Amino acid sequence: MLDDLSTAAPQAPWPVAYPQGYAVVDVETTGLARDDRIISAAVYRLDARGEVEDHWYTLVNPERDPGPVWIHGLTSDVLEGAPLFREIAEELSSRLADRVLVAHNAVFDWSMLAREYARAETEAPVRQRLCTIALSKELELPLPNHKLESLAAHFGVVQQRAHHALDDARVLAEAFRPSLHAAASRGVRLPLLECRPLTEWSASPTIGRQASGGYSPGGYRAGSWRPSRKRPPCPYPNPGRYEEGKPLKQGMRVAFSGDTSVERELLEDRAVEAGLHVATSLSRVTSLLVTNDPDSGTSKTVKARQYGTPVIDEAAFGQLLRDVEPATEE
Repeated sequence: MLDDLSTAAPQAPWPVAYPQGYAVVDVETTGLARDDRIISAAVYRLDARGEVEDHWYTLVNPERDPGPVWIHGLTSDVLEGAPLFREIAEELSSRLADRVLVAHNAVFDWSMLAREYARAETEAPVRQRLCTIALSKELELPLPNHKLESLAAHFGVVQQRAHHALDDARVLAEAFRPSLHAAASRGVRLPLLECRPLTEWSASPTIGRQASGGYSPGGYRAGSWRPSRKRPPCPYPNPGRYEEGKPLKQGMRVAFSGDTSVERELLEDRAVEAGLHVATSLSRVTSLLVTNDPDSGTSKTVKARQYGTPVIDEAAFGQLLRDVEPATEE
């Protein structure tokens, strides 16, 4: 398998600012919510030029029902004898250490990992991540959509077992290498984002949800990831609405609606640190609405349509946060 991934690439001059190693990651989970769990994980370690060094895969006992078995195929019987996350955390850490985490929709994989590490009362040794969706946008690849299967098809990569962590990671590793070389040859800045570990997990009473197949989720607890707190007022005036194709500007009022892959509080923290005003409601002076479901009927999306407020998704917002313009001095 490794030989299929290690086709020699032209040895063009390599950007010195590029990372020295990558960990291509895929996780399968019990669902998409903040209290869902990882049930399998795979890592392909790549060198600076995207060549495969090794790969690793494990099942993980989620201590609860496995969720959508029809998608990932992992039943409670299969997972019952698997190791707990805290039992594989050290091995996983050794494969992530000193590397940029690469994933397709990386905010999701990172947030799931960060929550699992927080439950295990430790931190993932990851400081930066790279989303292959964001990279494909930077490269302006002619993709019909941003699904992994579309990226794979563009580079002629054959997917054998969709939604199996090991095969998804293999496919992504194969598609990432030519993407990386295209970026290097064109002098494209990689869309690297900071990874911040979660350290404020607090447990609450056990959820009494009986798993399908008779598996009892003993010991599984939900909780809140960060304490609620009042934010200081934004020190910058509102410069107006966001305009597509232009950067965000300090002082812009940003509202969020619906589920986010990154913990909502962390996403809001990043916005505040960038100098944006996080609004709890949407009004005519809101600069931007961030939502992954713009067609939902929430009050914020309805008002955004009424007011003509610009709407973007979480991935696009994450990219814009990399380069927020300073406020105009008056």
